[in-house]
Amino acid sequence: QVQLVESGGGLVQAGGSLRLSCSATGRAFDSYAIAWFRQTPGKEREFVATISWSGRGTTYADSVKGRYIISRDNTKNTVYLQMNSLKSEDTAVYYCAAGLGGSFYFSVDRYLYWGQGTQVTVSS
Repeated sequence: QVQLVESGGGLVQAGGSLRLSCSATGRAFDSYAIAWFRQTPGKEREFVATISWSGRGTTYADSVKGRYIISRDNTKNTVYLQMNSLKSEDTAVYYCAAGLGGSFYFSVDRYLYWGQGTQVTVSS
């Protein structure tokens, strides 16, 4: 069992930056791939980025590639999402999730544990 808690969301102007954190408690955090998803009202949860259990493999959605950086510190049981050059369309609730990795990393069905989400609002 893994419990995930997101933090670091808030209100930022377009062009600004935020860093989200996903802190985990429970067993074997470093065995899981971690992903960030985001969701806006009335829309499905959207894949943003994922990082392998070792941290050596990362994948990004095209919409955030070059602007976001995902990283992890297994000694702190924490995954980070550095978000730069934010746009109004990045406004959403951001969720982190833990799963076993592999194919279909972009699907919510691949993930076993979810955090409660943190709101990111980008003003234009």
